[in-house]
Amino acid sequence: MGDHPTDVRKIMEPLKSTIFAAGLVLIGCGNSTGQTQLPSTDQMNQYDHRTNPYYSHTDTAKLAVPLTEWKKLLPEDLYYIAYEKGTERAFTGKYWDFDGLGTYACAVCGNRLFQADAKFASSCGWPSFFKAERDNAIEYHADRTFGMERTEVTCGRCGAHLGHLFDDGPPPTGKRYCINSVSLEFLGTK
Repeated sequence: MGDHPTDVRKIMEPLKSTIFAAGLVLIGCGNSTGQTQLPSTDQMNQYDHRTNPYYSHTDTAKLAVPLTEWKKLLPEDLYYIAYEKGTERAFTGKYWDFDGLGTYACAVCGNRLFQADAKFASSCGWPSFFKAERDNAIEYHADRTFGMERTEVTCGRCGAHLGHLFDDGPPPTGKRYCINSVSLEFLGTK
């Protein structure tokens, strides 16, 4: 019995390099069109939503979930941004320079917030959009914290803090929704 692990290692060592080489060949193959494939939606999602009964991409009904419930359901970083109105550091979020085609949803409740074709490159370090998915997707609140006058944007369904709205965006709206990556999930195209 004591020799068994050694015997397994003797068998596995030569197989490791073969398995590694086969993996490299498969990675290098790509798809038949020669185009780079984007990661699947599951690979782009930041969070596992299986334990969140409120997460939906189709339900737009306003939620009234107590903060104690959100605190149990959400990862610590998401709860901090969404309900303690935190901000991630600039140039560190998953989506600040991501260019995939699809839809961005609220990471808390799944509410569809922005289309990728409304996303633009800005020098602020956070994902920036010039318009929301639909009128009631986002709610707007005066924010005078830190002696500044800004407009806070929250999810129209769950009230999660997303970021802020500024009047320095591109045409046609001239708006810049400056959003925390932590607050977003990328849905991709179906």
